[in-house]
Amino acid sequence: MTPEDRATARIAELEADNRRLRRLLDQRDAPGELRHRLRSTVSLLRAIIRQSARTPRNPDDFADHVEGRLDAIARAQAEADERGAIDLHKLIADELLQYGSHEGDGLTLSGPAICLQPRAGQLFALAVHELAVNSIEHGALAAGGQIEAEWGIAEGSEGPVLTFRWREELEKGLRQGEHGGFGTYVLTRMLQYELGATTHLEKGPDGVSFAMSLPFTERVGSLSEG
Repeated sequence: MTPEDRATARIAELEADNRRLRRLLDQRDAPGELRHRLRSTVSLLRAIIRQSARTPRNPDDFADHVEGRLDAIARAQAEADERGAIDLHKLIADELLQYGSHEGDGLTLSGPAICLQPRAGQLFALAVHELAVNSIEHGALAAGGQIEAEWGIAEGSEGPVLTFRWREELEKGLRQGEHGGFGTYVLTRMLQYELGATTHLEKGPDGVSFAMSLPFTERVGSLSEG
């Protein structure tokens, strides 16, 4: 099977999964909460596929990137289905583990125990995925550098604010990646639109830095009691 055939088959599988979700949405006896969550997920999947297609790639690379993004969302959704919420620390650690990065071995994670609501968790998972992929292709995970991710709760003028920061330090210097691709779209426009976040993304010779803050409302999450 040629790379083009494999890509076509994998994209067909993704489209079939999307159709199955839509059939669930059409079931009138489905619980309202389930229908809402499925509709939200379908909308996010559609945005991922459409926006991913805007970055020129060969069919196999396109399928790989779309599949990686959907897998990140699926892991977050599985956590939400099992526990009702998504642990932020576990979300970040699990995503980076997909690329062989273990906490304590070039990776530092720090912050309070926070449980994210499903939609916010999916968006966080997608953002961390894009940061990890960029790091594998152009940054610390490719060049033997260090990654630090930290988060916290600050008091804003209108209530609590969730802050998140990702910082890389490289030993060999950054191999500049593309600008304006899907990853940049997620880390800037999508997070701003979906969560009302303020974001700052910077790529330089010392590595990638990303900072985000957003209102820490009930629809985003809560501090864990555990």
